[in-house]
Amino acid sequence: MLVNIESLYKYYNGEPLLKDINFTVEDHETVGLIGKNGCGKSTLLKIITGMEGFDKTPEGYGSVSVSSKAAVGFLQQNSGLNSNSTIDEEMHDAFRTLLEVKKQMEELEIKMSSMQGDQLDFVSQEYSRLSAYFEARDGYIIDVKIKQVLNGMGFGDTPTDRIVSSLSGGEKTRLALAKLLLEQPNLLILDEPTNHLDFQTLMWLEDYLKGYKGSILIVSHDRYFLNKVCTRICEIENGKLTSYNGDYTAYLVQKKMNSERQLKEYEAQQKEIEKLEDYIVRNKTRASTAKMAKSRQHMLDRIERIEKPSMYTKPPRIKLEYDIEPTKDILQVTGCPVEVGSGASKKLLVKNLELHIRRGEHVAIIGPNGIGKTTILKLIQGLIPHEGGNILWGGNVKISYFDQEHSGLDMRDTVIGSVDRKFPRMSELEIRKALGSVLITGENVFKPVSVISGGERAKLYFALMALNRGNVLILDEPTNHIDLNTKEVLEEALAEFKGTIILVSHDRYLINKVADRIIEVQPEGVRSYDGNFDAYAAKVAEEKKASEQAQQQEKQLRQRQEYLENKQKQYRSKEQRAKDAQRRARIKELEQQIEADEAEISQLEQEIQQPEIASDFALMNEKCTRLENLRTGLDEKMEEWASLEQ
Repeated sequence: MLVNIESLYKYYNGEPLLKDINFTVEDHETVGLIGKNGCGKSTLLKIITGMEGFDKTPEGYGSVSVSSKAAVGFLQQNSGLNSNSTIDEEMHDAFRTLLEVKKQMEELEIKMSSMQGDQLDFVSQEYSRLSAYFEARDGYIIDVKIKQVLNGMGFGDTPTDRIVSSLSGGEKTRLALAKLLLEQPNLLILDEPTNHLDFQTLMWLEDYLKGYKGSILIVSHDRYFLNKVCTRICEIENGKLTSYNGDYTAYLVQKKMNSERQLKEYEAQQKEIEKLEDYIVRNKTRASTAKMAKSRQHMLDRIERIEKPSMYTKPPRIKLEYDIEPTKDILQVTGCPVEVGSGASKKLLVKNLELHIRRGEHVAIIGPNGIGKTTILKLIQGLIPHEGGNILWGGNVKISYFDQEHSGLDMRDTVIGSVDRKFPRMSELEIRKALGSVLITGENVFKPVSVISGGERAKLYFALMALNRGNVLILDEPTNHIDLNTKEVLEEALAEFKGTIILVSHDRYLINKVADRIIEVQPEGVRSYDGNFDAYAAKVAEEKKASEQAQQQEKQLRQRQEYLENKQKQYRSKEQRAKDAQRRARIKELEQQIEADEAEISQLEQEIQQPEIASDFALMNEKCTRLENLRTGLDEKMEEWASLEQ
């Protein structure tokens, strides 16, 4: 057990934020900590890490213990790095202990070069100990690990000599997480780690954390992420912590079962309380029954009240329907560039946008931050101009558009006025009923749009979309700012919608539940994947594996070719050496023959000058013929010798 908390309380201004918290983190488990904003999740993490104190029960109970063997790594929402360091220096700082060991080994190597005898043996033993420690902790592949994590966290194309202070806030958070992963503490505590991460980085991080050797405690609102990595979910609700075994989906099932059981117990208790209260009211003034009424009052006072499950607070109602069936081909986009800015500041985001969306499809558009997904939604609706290409909508199409910036709302208008302006034929009662379905009620309907929360504005948008009855829904980040209850209602409404949906969202849980096709936007164009986000992730993993296998095969082929070329070079070298040896032998042989021929020529030239030879015609003819043949042969040998010497 790495963490054990018993009877923990935390008060702020006399009010309890956390009440009677009992919580553990075991070895080799991944715990997701969830709850509404402000419920105390980050506070609990700070208490565990010793950054904040805690309170005890009135009787003095309450403890927080962290195992002495637990090396704790904590990524906060605003983690700091050394601003003056480079990326490379920050990453190597994660291995400072190992690098110090390496330095000691290098110093010992220098010492051993000038030692002998017992002194050398002693130092060699120390070197062997350090070397074993260094190797056991993968000291020889530090740079490989750094490269792997930097690539996975989206820094593959970033120069490692870049100064940390030049990075954006999101980049610093990603770099801090990368450093923490390299440090590999056996208790990794992460507070909202998925902020600032695109889909590819998130998918890499999920795979990395699933193979993490230590324990992990995560605070996150990313339900898909929690589903992928967690083995247990702990929820803080109304100051209390409840633990659920399994991932986020398993938590939902268990939470519903617990809430239904608690609701039955609550309703049964309320009936019992009502009976007791009714009996007390009717009998406490009558002398004959006052004693019994007092006894019932004592019974009532001793009842430990069961809280009404918060899961059964009234959820909003969102029903999306349409009246007119559009044509089969909803949208056709061909050869359309996606650009932002104008003039000299114009920037091309997507070279060639190609889209074909059919009736009834639920399409999610995904891609890296800044690739232009929101721009695409505006482009296809004609809200911004485009140069080149064609955008063609089918017949009978009626669009309902959810704009993440809520620019379709007049901030000076009231909530009820926003609906009346778009649907002037509706009565005030009808408008209030529509707003009531998304839990905007009472005097809140007369508030200016500018003063209501982002979540309430989103609900107002959903009410307007329901009233518009569009057969094509275009949604840009619809789950931003809304609470979990509203998210779940919206997801159900979208999943059940029979019309066409074009969705941009970072909420993978929403995409997974609603989409039946994923369109990934890239700088060159788009790629389409059938199925939900799970299917997309599996296909991407399959493509990555195939690419890696192809690269491996290409590498093996290249190595084979290099091997054959080396063998051929070695063969040619051997053959050449043999030829060189033969050439040198021939040169030597020619030199000997030339020397002999020159000596014989000189001898013959002297002989033919003697009178006795000159007077003998036959002998003279023989000597001259021999001399001529030798001179001819000598010329040939000299030419061959000269060519071999080149």
